[in-house]
Amino acid sequence: MTALTLQALDTPAAIVDIDRMQRNIAVMQARMDAHGVRFRPHIKTSKCLEVIRAQLRAGAQGVTVSTLKEAELCFEAGIEDILYAVGIAPAKLARAIALKRRGCALKLVVDNVAAADAIVTACRSENERLEVWIEVDTDGHRSGLAPDGETLLEVGRALHDAGIPVGGVMAHAGSSYEVNTEAALRALAEQERQGCVLAARRLREAGIECPGVSVGSTPTALAAERLDGVTEVRAGVYVFFDLVMHNVGVCTLGDLALSVLTTVIGHQPEKGWVIVDAGWMALSRDRGTAKQPCDFLYGLPCDLDGTPIEGHLLISANQEHGILAAAGNSVRGEEDALAARFPLGAKLRVFPNHACATGAQFSEYHALDAQGGLTPWHRFRGW
Repeated sequence: MTALTLQALDTPAAIVDIDRMQRNIAVMQARMDAHGVRFRPHIKTSKCLEVIRAQLRAGAQGVTVSTLKEAELCFEAGIEDILYAVGIAPAKLARAIALKRRGCALKLVVDNVAAADAIVTACRSENERLEVWIEVDTDGHRSGLAPDGETLLEVGRALHDAGIPVGGVMAHAGSSYEVNTEAALRALAEQERQGCVLAARRLREAGIECPGVSVGSTPTALAAERLDGVTEVRAGVYVFFDLVMHNVGVCTLGDLALSVLTTVIGHQPEKGWVIVDAGWMALSRDRGTAKQPCDFLYGLPCDLDGTPIEGHLLISANQEHGILAAAGNSVRGEEDALAARFPLGAKLRVFPNHACATGAQFSEYHALDAQGGLTPWHRFRGW
């Protein structure tokens, strides 16, 4: 039986460079160990047990998930300490309770009184106690309560007075994706830390136990200079990195561990285009670099060894067609020259803008080892 290689693999396919992934895991874990905090990786990027197990072997404690399906599959794989870091919808509480009854140390998240009341009602009805964390907003990015606001205490009291344990407070500095200097990242990491620590202190002063203080995004986790008062950090995309993270400044192109393998299927020499079989169904429609200083359009093409093809980008993507051209699409090529550089049937790799979105297009990864061998890794799907 012939060993599976990049040249033999059908396309498009999601490729994980194992050495780069392991290096990314080691760097993040070493940083958290140096700060003396627990690290709870967010698995929404990989959604893959082989990746999660590598993170746990390196020293991670527990996982963060974005769907109950992820929580259920992680628990079935023997992972019990799980934070479901999306505000719980009341209709999903029955699934959450069922998971807890099987032995899962599931932690839910709320950021409003109505959600807290729904949990209280469900727990009373089922004679259960679910651990709940309160999400705080430290940067105006998305969900969460103001650390210095009264609603934070109202949510805490609604849970505490009903006998529902408040496991902690958590924040996600998602606006860190919008900056690109060390100073700005450090400042945002400190803002995130201060806001979360303040929220926990106010709850404790109100007589509400709040043992956990959880912060995290890949940029702030890597930029934080101090984590006083923090008990754990969460981060996800660091395991693969991507072009958005490269533009933020927290990784190099040599750290990018996820790529999409694609095949040249045609040429449009009068336009300077090379047509490949990876469109937005493979790369995703995510244009996360569009507002950043360097716009990579739909992805950065590379040779099979992961070396970027200088001066070229995936300039456009249809459902199953990608268009590769010189950056700016300002160079027209002779047909022979274009076909010589990118011959029909040639295989390339493309680094994506957003690893989470691109990974979501595939049901499996192909893990690439240092010898060029490939191993299929299943990927979670669904909610």
